[in-house]
Amino acid sequence: MNLGRIDLNLLRVFDAVFEERNLLRAGKRLHLSQSAISHALGRLREALQDDLFVRTARGMEPTARATAMAGPLRSALLQIQATLGAEPFEPQRAQRRFVVAANDYVTQLLLGHLGRRLAELGPQVDLTIRPSTRLDLASQIDIGHIDIAVGVFADLPVRFQALELWREGESLVLRKGHPLADRGIDRRALAGYPLVTVSLGGQEEGAVGGFIMERGLARQSEMFGRQALEDAYADAGTAPRVRIAVAHSLAIPALLRDTDMVALVPSQLAAEFARDGAFLARAVPYEAPISVVRAVWHRRNQQDPAHAWLRQQIAEVAGQLPL
Repeated sequence: MNLGRIDLNLLRVFDAVFEERNLLRAGKRLHLSQSAISHALGRLREALQDDLFVRTARGMEPTARATAMAGPLRSALLQIQATLGAEPFEPQRAQRRFVVAANDYVTQLLLGHLGRRLAELGPQVDLTIRPSTRLDLASQIDIGHIDIAVGVFADLPVRFQALELWREGESLVLRKGHPLADRGIDRRALAGYPLVTVSLGGQEEGAVGGFIMERGLARQSEMFGRQALEDAYADAGTAPRVRIAVAHSLAIPALLRDTDMVALVPSQLAAEFARDGAFLARAVPYEAPISVVRAVWHRRNQQDPAHAWLRQQIAEVAGQLPL
């Protein structure tokens, strides 16, 4: 490979096409014509002796060589930018799209408020929400397809940074008029009713202790403490019966509305369900684990002014939630 034939602009084009998967969008991002993007890619392909991108119905799909290059190249570009002095981020004038990974519960609780905040402070700043339940979450953060992931994580690799947003326990949710609605719920009473839980992946997907490990990142796969639940039921002389395990927490109200099932969910989600008056939130009759909800991002973005601004907005919105 002849390094003399590669300049910084070619690498910026590669990074934009890899991110956008579309020549027209990459050109708009860099203020270049589509033909200029194509010409730059041609020069880079010739220098590297690889196609880099293949045109498909889904867009410009990267080759294995391009995928391997993407993460280190993005880190190098950001390091160059930081060395030369990054331009300040001006949200009122900026045109930027951020990608945040979150489950449906976090999306309802946090990101709706965030969207309204961005509309006020950054009118041309857009937000895309991706599911945090995807098995390649760590890889997507590594290659820059996801800016920030919000959720519960047991372990973080050293290449990731994190910010604590809030802590929460577990609560029970039941319909108004449920047989347990007007009585205290002890372990024996709870054991008399089937449960609804949120499970984003079990042992068949490699989950251990309620978490799935991928590329050093352990993300929550069960939104309840299974061991604490099983211990509590053992004290009552039985085992928990999970009648329905769902991957989408916002489906729970429909499941509870006409049944005597009881849902076991994060405490803030239980409070959210109870706000409309059709459901009741109750404390669990045992000591449940405390979960820490965090925002996670790649270390290479730590000093990026735009990324730092987004993290600040997320932290401020989380700080205003009725937790």
